[in-house]
Amino acid sequence: MTQQSPDPLLDPNRAPTLAGVERAAAKVAELLPLTPLLPMDIDGKTIWCKAECLQPVGAFKIRGAWHRLTDLTPEQAAAGVVGVSSGNHAQGVAWAAKRLGIPATIVMPSNAPQMKLAATRALGAEVVLYDRVTESRDAVAAKLLEQRGGTLVHAYGDPWIIEGQGSAGIEAHAQLAARGIAGPDRIIACCGGGGLSAGLALACPYAEVVAVEPEGWDDVTRSLEAGEILSVEDLAYPTECDALQTPQTWPINFAVLQARGVRGVVVTRDEVRHAMRVAFEKLHLVVEPGGAAALAAVLAGKVELGDATLVTLSGGNVDPRHYAEILAE
Repeated sequence: MTQQSPDPLLDPNRAPTLAGVERAAAKVAELLPLTPLLPMDIDGKTIWCKAECLQPVGAFKIRGAWHRLTDLTPEQAAAGVVGVSSGNHAQGVAWAAKRLGIPATIVMPSNAPQMKLAATRALGAEVVLYDRVTESRDAVAAKLLEQRGGTLVHAYGDPWIIEGQGSAGIEAHAQLAARGIAGPDRIIACCGGGGLSAGLALACPYAEVVAVEPEGWDDVTRSLEAGEILSVEDLAYPTECDALQTPQTWPINFAVLQARGVRGVVVTRDEVRHAMRVAFEKLHLVVEPGGAAALAAVLAGKVELGDATLVTLSGGNVDPRHYAEILAE
């Protein structure tokens, strides 16, 4: 692998920080317009939905990818990057790599949605497939790095990725402040490996953060309850929330979540589908199952609302036919 720079900001083993989130937010602001912060009335209270499904790649993942790749040294950039992803991070890395002229290889599950596989390849990245049940994507990525060299861009276990995802919280704070609201007092975030939840916890240290996972893939929720990192119990457990199918969180994420007292909530398939329909009917937004998990927890009454509750609509990359079937239910 490429030798790392002695610059502490470029140390892959460093801890993510609020200053890093703010630096990432400044980078993202130079590149992309703010995603909308849309109000929705729930039981007499207003929640604020951050529409990350409207990002150029259809998900918030572009934030962390841009922050990570723009901090590569020229030598690291020339050697390329290797990412691991269920689909949305793949597109974020591929998009940033294409814009920066950096070779990108993404390790993706063979059963990832075809639209996500196709979109990643269309952005110029090489896709290496693995079996989600019998193989470890981290092991596949490690072998590629050993063979080819390059820099790992993990989907959540990376300080740059965590900071980049947290930039959404910096934006939301500013958007609420413009409306005379001090900032979110509660943040409900869709959660796979915990990169977004950890980033938002850093970005808004004054707010309570709740991480929402789909049933069967609730390793972060169980880990926070147990006080130690636990893995998903059944990697073959069926879920429509492909964006949130991560086998376990990483210590770098878990440390932030634990330090901030983040708690987890689990939602069902039917609750997620209901949230997708509500997002379409009330906000006129296309939200994928994994991107609707946070809203699902709110609508199901599994999270008490604050006076200024921020809810992430984290992705909108869903197969059109499948989406139409869910809307028609």
